[in-house]
Amino acid sequence: MSWSLKRLPIVVAALLAFAASAFAHTADISTVKIAPEKDGIYRIDVGFLATDLERIFRATMDERAGVDVSQPGVLETEIGKLIQRRVALQDAEGHACSSRVDYAGEDPSNADSALVKLRFDCANVPGQIFYDPKKLLAAAGAKGKHLVTLTGPNAGETMLYPADPPLDLSKPMETVWQLMWKFVQAGVEHILTGYDHISFLIAILLWATRVWPVVKIVTAFTVSHSVTLSLAALDIVTLPSQWVEAAIAASIIYVAVENFVSRRVDGRWRDTFFFGFIHGFGFASGLKELGVPADAVLPALASFNIGVELGQVAIVLVFVPALLLIDKQTGGKRSPQLVYALSAVIALLGAYWLLERVGALDFLLAHLGHSA
Repeated sequence: MSWSLKRLPIVVAALLAFAASAFAHTADISTVKIAPEKDGIYRIDVGFLATDLERIFRATMDERAGVDVSQPGVLETEIGKLIQRRVALQDAEGHACSSRVDYAGEDPSNADSALVKLRFDCANVPGQIFYDPKKLLAAAGAKGKHLVTLTGPNAGETMLYPADPPLDLSKPMETVWQLMWKFVQAGVEHILTGYDHISFLIAILLWATRVWPVVKIVTAFTVSHSVTLSLAALDIVTLPSQWVEAAIAASIIYVAVENFVSRRVDGRWRDTFFFGFIHGFGFASGLKELGVPADAVLPALASFNIGVELGQVAIVLVFVPALLLIDKQTGGKRSPQLVYALSAVIALLGAYWLLERVGALDFLLAHLGHSA
């Protein structure tokens, strides 16, 4: 076995261990609904995945020096102020509209999300009004994205990125086709940063040495997860996200451990078909984080799913040829040591995610710390 092959499991283990510290579906996407009213009044609802908001809140702790957020209502007040300072309505010269926070806390329609409702008064600001979330996007990080939904005469949707200029609310939003392309990109990003989904695919392909079983595995996974992705995105069937994420972690453990007891891959499409239904609900959570436009649900769903499939195919086209290339260094046979090492790492990651998602990890860490 060559030097590079001996160390491949170590390199992959290090990369996956790094990935374990990240949330599987943190998309760094915030949403905003802008509703113009009479007399220059605008209602703005800013939404976040709760984990994203928590990360931003922790990164800006210096703004709350001396503030005791453990007191009732203080945390919500500080969250409202945090967002109020980072979004603005203004004219072309930068004259800002006055604002106030009307609500900050859990999103009543989604327990996994947070919501901040703002009221802007632009009656004394002349000229066209621009929406500027640049400070909010800067706080979210380089990968931050902001889905804007505007009601009124120029109703529509668009996606803003950190480098984008303030949004002119007097101009029409993006067309459905333009928005669809952005949902395709979001789908690709979701699968490529969904480390649990990647781990699942890698584990189930580790013994694959022929093309046809790989095609069946990928096709079965695509068919089943597309079904539940569609059902969940259309709110026909919904499951608690904690259950879904825990089940995804359990599926990773199963396929990784299976590599120790069976090398047959011809029938593993059945595994991916069954577990694909579960992973589809996980993909749906990523789509819902985007705030699917009410009048473009089907195009957004189709585009996001296409993006997921493109990302999935990209993973397979990189990983499987890499395995076959390694096989050439071991006499044309798959190295059991390689498969077992990577499967062990993936099983441990699955166990980590499972404990984390059922709330047992903090308990175990606290218990170990107490025992020490």
